[in-house]
Amino acid sequence: MTTDLGLLTTAAAKWDSMAGELKKVETRYGDTVQKITMGDDWVGYSARAARTKFTATRYEYSAAQNQAKAVASLLRGAHEQLVDLKKKLESARDDAIAAGMTVSEQGRVAFDYSKLTPSERSAYHHDPDGQEAVRTAVGKWQKHIDDRVKAASEADQHIKDALVAAVHDSNRDALGQGSGADETLTGFNNYAEGDLAKAKKLDEADIRTKTDTWDVGWSTTGPGQYGKEASIKAYADLFHGTAKGEGSLGPMQLSGIADIYGGARGTANFGLTDKGFVAKAEGSAGIRALAEGRAGGEYQSAYGRAEGFVGGELSGTVKITKEEATIGGKAFAGAKGGVAGGVESGGIGVGVTAEGWAGPGAEAWWGYKKDEETGVWKLGGKAGASPLLGGSIGLEITVDPEKVAKTAGEVADAVGDTAHAVGDAAGDLKDWLLD
Repeated sequence: MTTDLGLLTTAAAKWDSMAGELKKVETRYGDTVQKITMGDDWVGYSARAARTKFTATRYEYSAAQNQAKAVASLLRGAHEQLVDLKKKLESARDDAIAAGMTVSEQGRVAFDYSKLTPSERSAYHHDPDGQEAVRTAVGKWQKHIDDRVKAASEADQHIKDALVAAVHDSNRDALGQGSGADETLTGFNNYAEGDLAKAKKLDEADIRTKTDTWDVGWSTTGPGQYGKEASIKAYADLFHGTAKGEGSLGPMQLSGIADIYGGARGTANFGLTDKGFVAKAEGSAGIRALAEGRAGGEYQSAYGRAEGFVGGELSGTVKITKEEATIGGKAFAGAKGGVAGGVESGGIGVGVTAEGWAGPGAEAWWGYKKDEETGVWKLGGKAGASPLLGGSIGLEITVDPEKVAKTAGEVADAVGDTAHAVGDAAGDLKDWLLD
């Protein structure tokens, strides 16, 4: 209610001005630097390489202009939308006051008894029906104002999402796509959307990421009674980003995920409950990154994964429950890089892992457990050692009971159909022989 929304149009004008300045730089760059690759005075591999790089630089100058213009347009759209929503909120407040209410600066609605005469005020206090009518009226006006505030808050979030998406490189001209002139995956967005009405919410856009998180904390719980586990956790999350995507190529389904995390974490759990026995402690600090891709159909698929870690980690685990039995330990300091690959058919998957280590460490574990989210059972083991240079190898097996049951059912149906076909053929043969 007190924000100077005119600053949005002021900022928009400056972004438009920035686009104009970038246009001057682009033109000057093309007439001077890029121009030297266009004639016959410079030929050969170096000339071709320079032509590609100089073209890419000029592309970025042009993309920067489009991005700046889009941001300016979004800010003007934000001004128009927020001014309208602010007027609606002010109107809702004025209507509530006209109906005999008070509205605080925090948006809380109350009945305005000050406008009543002493006798009217006394009558309200001694009339249950009158008090109920007041409560109903206050609730109605409170919801009316809350809805206006909610609309403004949702618009504000939409504007933020649109601005975030606008400055994220869409890469539509990278890797041989479009004009093919984009040589960087993290440059300016040549196709930034400047129409706020067309801009999608962030969770609906092509950018499916979670980034720039910072958090520090700790927590503990005691074993207490009734078999509750004791646990302690401390963490310092510096950043965490995740990107996911999926699509199809004909009948083949494709999916991928990339994840990076930096920070430090330490946890410990101990308990003997009705679910089983748990003793676990682990700590790690460093940077982890993972990329995984999967391709296939409903019953057959293949996957590949690459992982990296730089830092230190220490852990020990013994867990025996209804849905997990694992034992293992590891200690490492340095850098790791690994790959994994496997196939899945009919709900059963088999894969192998291999890692290279630079730094001292050792690791060994074995066990099985059920993934709580997917219901898939995972069985495997891993062993490795490194005085200074070394590595590890491992085996991973997955069983998806739902897919296995579905596959078995379809196989049974196929066997049944075959048996009926054989029986019918035998009957036909018998009839033919008798005839």
